[in-house]
Amino acid sequence: MAAGKKKYYVVWAGRIPGIYDDWRDAKEQIDNYPNPRYKGFTSAAEAAEAFRKGMPDSAKASLGDFLARAGQRSLPKAGQPDYMTIPEVDLNAWAVDASCMGNPGIMEYQGVELMTGRTLFRVGPFPDATNNIGEFLAIVHAMALMEREGTLHNIYSDSVSGMAWVRNRKIKTQLKPTEKNRKVFELMARAIAWLNSHQYRGKVMKWQTDLWGEIPADFGRK
Repeated sequence: MAAGKKKYYVVWAGRIPGIYDDWRDAKEQIDNYPNPRYKGFTSAAEAAEAFRKGMPDSAKASLGDFLARAGQRSLPKAGQPDYMTIPEVDLNAWAVDASCMGNPGIMEYQGVELMTGRTLFRVGPFPDATNNIGEFLAIVHAMALMEREGTLHNIYSDSVSGMAWVRNRKIKTQLKPTEKNRKVFELMARAIAWLNSHQYRGKVMKWQTDLWGEIPADFGRK
């Protein structure tokens, strides 16, 4: 493949069906696999559309069931826009979100890969925390994970506060430390230390919920 021409590989039938941006990863799914089905594409959007529409002929379940079993995203709910078809959405990006039952309450956060819906990390639950803290920690967790894996992606968040805390390297919370939330305060301190000692080269971008529907990392608890 010529230098500079990025390719994406759809595996419909293989060990782990999905979309891969590295041929070595895709090859692991089809080597010695009976009757593999796969194809290369020149754009992430084209690959995502092909994966959605090109499920194996032998599959009898609905596309939503097939994607769910493959660890991929489900189809959008009725009346909700499909971000996969929106040109402005960076399908190579990661999305992060937090959920907090109460304020303060039980908080957890997670990150997903936009193109496939694959869960990259899910952390928590933590007692006596807030949603903004979870949103902040999710962004920094994604940054640190990319550095550890040697990858780079833009990050989507739907939290203005979380993004501001990351940008300013300063946490503005009225939550008071307690024995119950000691772990959360430790994570916040580690996150600030990471931001002050590392340089993330991607972009943290606002997910446009009004235009694109719920962020793909949403916990679905609204």
